[in-house]
Amino acid sequence: MTSVPISVPGGPERCLVMGVVNVTPDSFSDGGMWFDPAAAIQHGLELVREGADIVDVGGESTRPGSARVSLEEELARVVPVIRALRAEGVTVSVDTMRAEVAAAAVEAGAQIVNDVSGGLADPEMPRVVAATGVTYVVMHWRGHSHDMYSRAVYADVVTEVREELSKRVDLVLAEGVTHEQIVLDPGLGFAKNAEHNWAVLAGIPKLTELGYPLLVGASRKRFLGRLLADPDGTPRPFSRSDDATLAVTALAAHAGAWCVRVHEVGPNADAVRVAAAWKRAGAGT
Repeated sequence: MTSVPISVPGGPERCLVMGVVNVTPDSFSDGGMWFDPAAAIQHGLELVREGADIVDVGGESTRPGSARVSLEEELARVVPVIRALRAEGVTVSVDTMRAEVAAAAVEAGAQIVNDVSGGLADPEMPRVVAATGVTYVVMHWRGHSHDMYSRAVYADVVTEVREELSKRVDLVLAEGVTHEQIVLDPGLGFAKNAEHNWAVLAGIPKLTELGYPLLVGASRKRFLGRLLADPDGTPRPFSRSDDATLAVTALAAHAGAWCVRVHEVGPNADAVRVAAAWKRAGAGT
């Protein structure tokens, strides 16, 4: 197995689009709509038809306060979906913090391991990634969902996220992962409040200076709903934050993101093309 090339047909300047398939009964964003394997497979194929370059399959919710599922349950959720999508030629990412799940997913055909803990939740993860040669998304993470907001303390969030990601990279490289395999994710919403998230988004150019592709996952996250709250302060529901997600996608793509992770693929695929056209026009002036 080899890592996914950091480019797409049509030009390396276009940001990739990663569509989300949550094979969980308790996802914050879709309420378990794709928990049935057959529904998850069909949804993944639909995301590709809408323009997804990658389909990210996850079997464990990381919403704030969520409890972990067993290893056996996570395997049962994701492996059949990954195997079926790969049989259709889909580029698949597995969203997991467990090395055993990552290994089984890669065996089933996954080409990317998207680890929200960046190897902190399971020390075996970097060694599995190194052995398989797949692309490895290393996210900024300070702890599990049940207590991550207690860790949302920063003096300078962009500087600290950059420094902590750099340390994680050094550690996974020491385990045999290559530079070419690594993608970074600043972890919007993970041990970060709304103010931190906006600062991280504005700091994308500084984060790309680390020299690795950057994955940005803002889709339907809580900080967007709070920005768009009703006059009485009621946050906008997750499913009604898609227009705000489009704005973040276009801005992140223009700022240099390698990929955006989204729930509604079609409009976001349009947004990254708009950003690419804008960048091309600017390069020609």
